[in-house]
Amino acid sequence: MRLLLAEDETSLSRAVVTILKKNNYTVDAAYDGIEALEYLELNEYDGVILDLMMPRMDGISVLQQIRRGGNHVPVLILTAKAEVDDKVLGLDSGANDYLTKPFAAQELLARIRAMTRNSAAGAQTDSRLRLGNITLDCASFTLSSPAGSFVLANKEFQMFELMMRIPGQIISAEQFMDRIWGFEANTESNVVWTYISYLRKKLAVLKADVEIRARRNAGYYLENV
Repeated sequence: MRLLLAEDETSLSRAVVTILKKNNYTVDAAYDGIEALEYLELNEYDGVILDLMMPRMDGISVLQQIRRGGNHVPVLILTAKAEVDDKVLGLDSGANDYLTKPFAAQELLARIRAMTRNSAAGAQTDSRLRLGNITLDCASFTLSSPAGSFVLANKEFQMFELMMRIPGQIISAEQFMDRIWGFEANTESNVVWTYISYLRKKLAVLKADVEIRARRNAGYYLENV
């Protein structure tokens, strides 16, 4: 499941990204309102965590603009503004939920689960991504084919989900490191190759007609064979 976090306070953003990644979410981080809009124009997300007081464009303006454009992605407002009028404005502008700072990590995760669950219940699509003869179930982290199935480990799932969402598009080792490992200390880039190896072995066992291919000095991508 892919989320966008729009939060201008760098230390808080890093902390929230770490929490989310440890709970199997793929996260993009934006640090101002304009950057958040750019991410939303270029990518599809399962949910957005949106600060209100950001530079260049405030969170309410971002929210109103995406709703006017027909984007119904679930949005959780995360802000220090705790007045009732602020909450009403946020919800009336199209937010699905509102959480004030400071907050407990467990409550943030629970609200994200509720927000995305409610959205999925009303959607026409399911939680499965398909390419060739393989299916990735994003709810159970299960990679399957007619030949069998595997429940992927945390990092395996996040890497494969990212590739499944943009098949054929090259993802560099640095992009994998930034999106999945983030600011984890003492992690070297060769860990990406290690996890790619794990996933390739699973695809071979599943007799997948999809391969993880590498382009020298560029990165990795999924392709039908």
